[in-house]
Amino acid sequence: MLSLLLLAAVAASKVSSRFGIPALVLFAGLGMLAGEEGPGRIAFNDAGLAQNVGVVSLSLILFAGGLGTSWQHVRGLLWRAVSLATVGVIVAAFLAGWFASLILGISLGEGLLLGSILASTDAAAVFTVLATSGIALRARLGPLLELESGSNDPMAVFLTVALIRFLTVPGVGWGESLGGFAMEMVLGLLLGLAGGRLGVWALNRLRLSSEGLYPVVTVAIALGVFGGTMLVQGSGFLAVYVAGVVMNRASFAHKASLVRFHDGVAWLAQISMFLTLGLLCFPSRLWAVAGPSVAISLFLILAARPVAVFVSLALAKMTWQQKTLVGWVGLRGAVPIVLATFPLLAKMPNAELYFNVVFFVVLTSVLVQGTTLGWLAKRLALVAPVTTQTKPVMTEITVNSGAVMAGRRIMDLGLPKSALVVLVIRDEEYVVPRGDTQLRAGDTLQVLADGEDLRILRVKAGDSDATVVA
Repeated sequence: MLSLLLLAAVAASKVSSRFGIPALVLFAGLGMLAGEEGPGRIAFNDAGLAQNVGVVSLSLILFAGGLGTSWQHVRGLLWRAVSLATVGVIVAAFLAGWFASLILGISLGEGLLLGSILASTDAAAVFTVLATSGIALRARLGPLLELESGSNDPMAVFLTVALIRFLTVPGVGWGESLGGFAMEMVLGLLLGLAGGRLGVWALNRLRLSSEGLYPVVTVAIALGVFGGTMLVQGSGFLAVYVAGVVMNRASFAHKASLVRFHDGVAWLAQISMFLTLGLLCFPSRLWAVAGPSVAISLFLILAARPVAVFVSLALAKMTWQQKTLVGWVGLRGAVPIVLATFPLLAKMPNAELYFNVVFFVVLTSVLVQGTTLGWLAKRLALVAPVTTQTKPVMTEITVNSGAVMAGRRIMDLGLPKSALVVLVIRDEEYVVPRGDTQLRAGDTLQVLADGEDLRILRVKAGDSDATVVA
């Protein structure tokens, strides 16, 4: 059954790319079809297990997202992302919570809990929709959205946990909670920085017998950073994302293949997470809350998120079109559904109501916002033009004595990402290059690169001429 579900999820991704339906909706739908009320008839009602699957999956997704985030592209956007991840989440949580309390007839405190669960944008949803939308956004909006979605989960987790304690434990003060949140953020940031640097150091010094062992190391790094940070009561979500960003900045052995591996792991994690959460959901219970859930979802999409974005980016030098698009790409995903399991485990009176409403809102959010992202970006004139690239050719260059390349490892050269060193010819012997291969004067390199990248390679090799390989 597991094999069939995974294959069905892969097929669903093809449907997603062809018809523009976000894959995450289809994954969740597969989970519901396989569940107790669907044809699969799989009985699953373990909120604790679903939460564990979700948390582990999110840690791997965030690590992969960090590995794919270029610090060069996001460093100027840091304060904007922080404002969205803090002020933006708080404003969205308050507005959505106030509206939910009116629509559902629950107390303001319960409404704020529901709003907090729904407040954060989801990294998995944003990464997936941006990757499969087939468009590039202007004004570095893509990196901003990815940085925000990778860093705003801690605030949503803090608000959710704090409100659950406030509603269930008498005498809990907000001062104590705020102090704990600040400590979580500091620990998450510091341990993420340390974990990323330690990971780079380890990968560059390990001499493993098989290249296939390096992905095992990076998975261990991701889970170790997340688990270790959580163990000392820091924000594991923030730490694992920061660790990925730190590692992206550095060069390490087999970097290109490891980034591709973690992209695959992120897809597997997303499929596993949404299938599991879909299994936990009962479709008949969703229809019972369909009306108020649609109302809450539309309020969140059309009012709460846009207001939160314009408030948190009030001082940013951005056009109203750019802020509007940021407000629209406030996709909800697995994070709110995982957070909705917290009240279930705490056995709160309306816990099942929260979960069903959150699940419905997430499906609506991803379906409505995900399918209209490209259309709105074009209407707002925020789609970047497609750049034409020259065709790369196979060329031989020679490393000369005293050149930048001589005596240095390939990973330390800062070569263009689109250039590929295919073969090293040394003393009439052929050496298959790796990231830690040290080049020598007199080496002949066969490289696959276009015109500009080839010029950079020739400068670093000290080669004034180059031979095109037929």
